[in-house]
Amino acid sequence: MDFTSSLANPNRTITTITTTGAAASILLQRRLFFSTPVQHAISQRRRFHFKTLAVKNASGRSGRSRRAYTESQAESVPVPVKEIASFVLPVGSFVVVTFVMWKLVEKLMMPKKSKAPGTENKPTEGGVKWSFAAGSNLLPNFGAKIERESKLRLHDFAKELRSFSIVDMSGRNFGDEGVFYLAESLAYNQVAEDVSFAANGITAEGIKAFDGILQSNITLKTLNLSGNTIGDEGAKILADILVDNTGILKLQLNSTGLGDDGAKAIAEMLKKNSTLRTVELNNNLIDYSGFSGLAEALLENKSLQSLYLNGNYGGALGASALAKGLEGNKALRELFLHGNSIGDEGVRALITGLSLHKGKLTALDIGNNMITSKGAFHVAEYVKRSKSLLWLNVYMNDIKDEGAEKIAEALKENRSITNIDLGGNDIHAKGITAIAEVLKDNGVITALELGYNPMGPDGAKALSDVLKFHGNIKTLMLGWCKIGPKGAEFIADTLKYNNTISTLDLRANGLSDEGAKSLARSLKVVNEALVSLDLGFNEIRDEGAFSISQALKANEDVRLASLNLASNFLTKLGQSALTDARDHVFEMTEKELSIAF
Repeated sequence: MDFTSSLANPNRTITTITTTGAAASILLQRRLFFSTPVQHAISQRRRFHFKTLAVKNASGRSGRSRRAYTESQAESVPVPVKEIASFVLPVGSFVVVTFVMWKLVEKLMMPKKSKAPGTENKPTEGGVKWSFAAGSNLLPNFGAKIERESKLRLHDFAKELRSFSIVDMSGRNFGDEGVFYLAESLAYNQVAEDVSFAANGITAEGIKAFDGILQSNITLKTLNLSGNTIGDEGAKILADILVDNTGILKLQLNSTGLGDDGAKAIAEMLKKNSTLRTVELNNNLIDYSGFSGLAEALLENKSLQSLYLNGNYGGALGASALAKGLEGNKALRELFLHGNSIGDEGVRALITGLSLHKGKLTALDIGNNMITSKGAFHVAEYVKRSKSLLWLNVYMNDIKDEGAEKIAEALKENRSITNIDLGGNDIHAKGITAIAEVLKDNGVITALELGYNPMGPDGAKALSDVLKFHGNIKTLMLGWCKIGPKGAEFIADTLKYNNTISTLDLRANGLSDEGAKSLARSLKVVNEALVSLDLGFNEIRDEGAFSISQALKANEDVRLASLNLASNFLTKLGQSALTDARDHVFEMTEKELSIAF
């Protein structure tokens, strides 16, 4: 039987290999068992002998030409069964091993079959599956391990609720489902009084969980949901829950996306709720309409003492509406309206309402409201008449020297205000001098914030001359006032004699090493009052740091507990000197001195 193979190539001639009889069978076996070991193949080939092998050049070319191999004669050799078995057995073993390995790799590499639809979203214990983000389920790819870890963490939260009176769970981001998971634990809790759920991805849907919680829990006093985007819908749900609640005293809904509708819902609740003492609605989207709703609530509510509306959009109209509510209210003690752009007209209307207010207001925040010296006139009039106001914030307005002088005149008659903030009002040395004169006869004011006013060295001198021997100032804030090294010298001179100032802020005044040396000389003197000194952002270098460190070492009775030199130009040498001084103070007095650099 003949076996013929032909290959065609445009660049080469056709080569024909012809075999007959047993030789063809042997060649076929060689091709089939090519994969057998080399030594085995060689030993097998030696058993066959071909008589002749003719080589012909079909094209006549050398090198690249196709050669023709012709087996002209072959000896017919019988193939024993043992020899055939010697070929077949190794190859069979190889095939079996290869098949087994392939199945093993396939099993490892191929993805697992998905679960049946009925088992993919099987709820966890209690019918609730806790998530890391608001309103989302655990991703299926996380698997059972992550779910177990989530439940364990929630279980830990539940244990905290049973163990402590104040529990801060803010920023845990457990979402709506986490609230429902904790609902049962919190509902029957008799320990936790103040629980913060702030910044947890809770939406209006999650607020529904508090219905069951607050119906059963009579211990919880403070509910903080700030930083959760509950919006107007969530505010409405919560308001319905709190209408008849008699446990919650403080409600915090800052930065929750509340608008006018949400504020109105809270206002309607306040008309009926007689338990809440503090409501915080800072940094929301409440406009004039929402302010009007809250004003109506103030006319009926007899329990609310603190109302926070900082960072909203009340404007002059909102302030005017709120003033109407204040006229008939007797309970409110604290009002915070920072950053509402109420302007001079708004502050005029507000002060009119406060003047008719029958209660005793103790804190008023009207900072960052575009109030000028014209509006400061109305503020001053209220200050003159008030006998209950303790804390007044006019920070970051634009009252200038003229407005400062008006308020200074009012402070001469006022004997209730202990804390006043006039920072960031473009007050120069003239206005500061007027404020300083008040302190000669006023021993009631203990905290004075004058930062961010360009008073310069002259303003620092005016304060220094008075505070050496007068006043009762314990906290003096003079950061960013451009007093320079000369102003630092005046302040340092004050510290040698003053025995009331415990906290002094001189940040960002360009004191440099010269100013630091002046203060260091005062630190060598025994000062039993000064506890905290802030010299950050003052371009102080190693030389100034060395002077301060030597002063601290020299004063064996130093009372300073906190020294801030952050954001200056200190190298490792200056830092090392301050560290040594800190250690020395501890060795001498056994008191900790905190130094930041």
